[in-house]
Amino acid sequence: MTTLTRQDLNFGQVVADILCEFLEVAIHLILYVREVYPSGIFQKRKKYNVPVQMSCHPELNQYIQDTLYCIKPLIEKNDAEKVVVVIMDKEHHPVERFVFEISQPTLLSISSDTLLSHVEQLLRAFILKISVCDAVLNNNPPGCSFSVLVHTRDAATRNMEKVQVIKDFPWIVADEQEVHMQEPRLIPLKTMTSDIVKMQLYVEERAQKT
Repeated sequence: MTTLTRQDLNFGQVVADILCEFLEVAIHLILYVREVYPSGIFQKRKKYNVPVQMSCHPELNQYIQDTLYCIKPLIEKNDAEKVVVVIMDKEHHPVERFVFEISQPTLLSISSDTLLSHVEQLLRAFILKISVCDAVLNNNPPGCSFSVLVHTRDAATRNMEKVQVIKDFPWIVADEQEVHMQEPRLIPLKTMTSDIVKMQLYVEERAQKT
């Protein structure tokens, strides 16, 4: 077992790669399970050794990829506290918020031969939970849309306007109504703890959706 700091081996980059790959799969699956888009635009793939549904729509896929590409430097520097998938009704009021809380240890205790396989097992459990989450959530109204938010630590927020990773894809402050819901129902889905990252997933659901 080896103890490293976050700067050793640029481990922040490794964590960011793992989490962004996972978040891409998770976002696609959330959109499929919660029927934000028609099921016909999704195809079954295999990830983490389990079947998942991934969109085949080029513009949707590009939006998700661009969003995660911009979030990745924040995860790499341990500046991202939460990544949130917000599902909104036709009036752009949130009906559900899938919240991924992320934290990384300053010191990393690493056994490299088992680390990645262990993390993959933990992420597989998240995917399985998302795939059946409709059993604990109420149906959403028709015509929903979504957005992806990132909650950053204070120091990162001050620097974000200077960091535009993709041209014409700038950071903007989220609307207040996307960030907060009045008295939502809280549904915990999954928690993981590993040597490189801790993550918790829960859903905030609006009590009255229609």
